[in-house]
Parts: sequence; structure tokens; C-alpha cells
Amino acid sequence: MTADAGSEPGQDIALTARAHVTRRRLLTAGVGFAGLAASTTAVYAGAVEPEGLIVTRYAPAPRTWPAGQKLTITAIADLHAGGPDMQIEHVREVVDRANALHSDLIVLLGDFIAWYKFPFVRVPDPLWAAELKRLSAPLGAWAVLGNHDWWHGLPGVRGALASAGIPILENDAVLLGPPRQKFWLAGLGDQLAYPIGRGRFLGVDDLPWTMTKIKTDDPVLLLAHEPDIFPRVPARVALTLAGHTHGGQVRVPLIWPLFVPSKYGARYAYGHVIEHGRHLIVSGGLGTSTIPARLGVPPEILHITLGA
Repeated sequence: MTADAGSEPGQDIALTARAHVTRRRLLTAGVGFAGLAASTTAVYAGAVEPEGLIVTRYAPAPRTWPAGQKLTITAIADLHAGGPDMQIEHVREVVDRANALHSDLIVLLGDFIAWYKFPFVRVPDPLWAAELKRLSAPLGAWAVLGNHDWWHGLPGVRGALASAGIPILENDAVLLGPPRQKFWLAGLGDQLAYPIGRGRFLGVDDLPWTMTKIKTDDPVLLLAHEPDIFPRVPARVALTLAGHTHGGQVRVPLIWPLFVPSKYGARYAYGHVIEHGRHLIVSGGLGTSTIPARLGVPPEILHITLGA
């Protein structure tokens, strides 16, 4: 720094020293702020956002769904009952919010139970099942199973859904709806049912067999836990609904796509996807997996309107 004319000797040194002190203070303050921001973000992700249940609405227009054949669907994915963010009071709120939508059909997209590597409070299967039993829709509530159901408690989940009167569709399809407004609801077996080592899995899904169950020209809805099946779904299917990804769960910029549990990365991570005229909707889900935190993807129930 050069002293102005008329400045006192040493003034430039004093100004430079003050500038250095200011920079140090700013750096120190910046580090402190970054630490505070990280702490605040962690608290928000772990304690606030998982509690913020929302309803996300879609109105897709698949070309294979008849115009004027209106159908409303409530979709619940990845309940993961248990842990710090999905205790029985949270399950109860999910059911209350779902019933308040008054949809024609309710679908449950798998992963009913929670599992973490650390000790956590479990919600016994009969308790969450008793809440799901309250789900009410004219065309009923139907389910598929998820990978966590297969890995961490399959007999209990099957028994719980049976006690709740909720049928499980596994490579099967059922014809629903009133005359002249019928549609097929198909459900796929889980694609990751049996871990066989080093990130490899053997699924129980059989899409070709499932499609053989469809005997009429009525439109088709397909339920799948994992969205990775979508590239193989035939155009015959009007809409595929999936969960599993949690929308990335913790969406840290530039990093989160690497942690989406899909071989396609972020391609099917979340939301409404249209490819070659075929429609997929992936729910961000409700509970959490691996870590009890959400950031940028609040827990959601889907409300979908077709044929409006």
C-alpha cells in the first residue's frame, strides 16, 4: 500500500496490518459460520425435514389411458416404520393424510419396515399394520414388497399386510373398476430380493409373466418397488409407479446422484419421467434408510389423477 501525500510516517504499515487482521477475522468467522451452517443443516436434515409430510400431486396424460376415464390414486412408498422418524404416531399421520385425499385407489410401494446398523426403536409389525388397516378407498389398498421387506423381516411383513386386509401383488394383476371404466392393476416382485454378494442381487420379479395375467385391452397400471425395471416396461402399460430411491434422500449438490440406489444414477431418482411415450412416477417416499436424515426431499404422499 502506498501512503497518500501528507500521510504520517508508518501510516501505510498500520493500514496493512489492519487489513491483515480483518482478513484473519473474516476467515475465522467464515469457518465458524460454515461449521454452524453444517451443524444447522445436519439438525434440519435429521430432526426437521423428516417430520415435514407433504402431498405431491401429478396429472400425467399417458397415451394408453382413455381420455375421460378419471381415476385418482394415492401412493405411499417406503414407510420404513421404526427409527427416530417413523414411529407409530408418524404412521398414523400418514394414514390420516392419505384417507383425507379420498382417492379411488391406494397403492403401497414396498419397504414397510426400517433397518439401520445402529440400535433403534422398532415399530412392531402388528402396530403399523393396524394403522394401515384404516386405509380406505373404493377400489381398495394394494401392495408390492420392497427389498428391505425381503432382507429384514419377510414373514412378519407378509403376515402384517394379510392382517390388515391388504393384498400383495407379486408378478400378478387384478382387473378393477366399474363397467366401461375398468383397468388392470399389476404388481411386480422385488428386483433385489436376494443379495448374492458384491452389490449383486437375484430378484423375484418376472415382468413377462406378469403381463400374461392381463387378458383384456383395458389400460394397465404397474406397481414396482424399484424404478430400474422401467426401460423394460412395454408401451402397453399406461403408468408405472415406483419408490425405493427416496429421491436421493440427502440431496447435496453435485454429490447426491452418486448415492441414488439405482444402476441408472439420477435418471429415475425422483418425480415424473417420460421416455418414448411411456410414463413413470417415482415417489420420494416417507421414511429413511441407512441414516435417519432427509435433505431436499421431504417425506411425501403422492396424489395422482389420470383421465381428468
